[in-house]
Amino acid sequence: MRMRRRKLECFSLESANVARIVEMALTREQALDFFRSPDLIGLGFEADAVRRRLHPEGVVTYIIDRNINYTNFCTEYCSFCAFYKPLKGPKSEEGYILEFDKIYEKIAETVEMGGTGVLMQGGIHPDLKIDWFERLFRGIKERFPQIWLHCLSASEILAIAEYSELSLRDTLLRLRDAGLASIPGGGAEILDDDVRRKVARLKCSTADWVSVHRTAHEIGMRTTATMMFGVGETIEQRINHFEVVRRLQEETGGFTAFIPWSFQPKHTALGGRGWDEATSVEYLKTLAIARLYLDNIENVQASWVTQGLKVLELGLHFGGNDVGSVMLEENVVKAAGTSNCTTEEELRRIIRDAGFKPVQRDTLYRTLFLN
Repeated sequence: MRMRRRKLECFSLESANVARIVEMALTREQALDFFRSPDLIGLGFEADAVRRRLHPEGVVTYIIDRNINYTNFCTEYCSFCAFYKPLKGPKSEEGYILEFDKIYEKIAETVEMGGTGVLMQGGIHPDLKIDWFERLFRGIKERFPQIWLHCLSASEILAIAEYSELSLRDTLLRLRDAGLASIPGGGAEILDDDVRRKVARLKCSTADWVSVHRTAHEIGMRTTATMMFGVGETIEQRINHFEVVRRLQEETGGFTAFIPWSFQPKHTALGGRGWDEATSVEYLKTLAIARLYLDNIENVQASWVTQGLKVLELGLHFGGNDVGSVMLEENVVKAAGTSNCTTEEELRRIIRDAGFKPVQRDTLYRTLFLN
């Protein structure tokens, strides 16, 4: 594989000698230096230069969609998750599987509010096999043909294949034919198996996550790549995550965006071990380095769900060119004690205050309304 490299000069904000970005990828050594550097503002200038090169029009995008969690039952028991409920025991009484009619009702509300897509994810449940999802997706598309279905993490897809005794490829083909249009990057956490064994030992491996996304790309489906950091990983392991994503993008070109966010520790087993939440500085640094390292992915999303709206605005000067969704519904992060919320009007104001033009997009980052 051909690897492109960037030669960066040292820079200092005090001397105003900020390095010029050339169109080559960051090396591991340079990424490590950036993580260790105290010069946050200089790093922001570097990431902003890449954003301006890839998005010179001065636009920041957002989407109106809804997160629907069709079940909170799960058999993977990830230590960072406050949302799941076990299939057995006292806590199982708090579990649910949404009826199709309830899902249709949520989508109808989404359409009424100008939404264009649905991001649907849930836990792992052995009773939910391929036929359940085929009926659900076909039912949605029959009623709401305009809605884009951006659904199911790699872990869910692998479980559906296993419980249905199908190959990964056949599972994805059948889901696609039923109406699944693209796949979110959920379940990536940190793509380093040493980290994954510590925080989610029952979850799919790095190779399995990559296999799902590679196969989806091969059959013509686009996907996103995500990263949840702050679970005890080293900065070297964060860079391992970036490298896995960058290599697959060089191979397939199938990722539309990269979306990093910070672990929310409240009400989780991992948080009970004394984990501190990542700071805003750590978030901005990770966002900026992601923009620099993943210069072969067009879009990088700044997060308001975990960081709040003030940090979101700063993130637009640290490499972010998208603010994600107005998010008409969100349950997973809320279960971990974080309940930031916003409106389309507020997101547009924040984008303007940051010096950019707000533009609504669809799930594939195609602009919809330029006003």
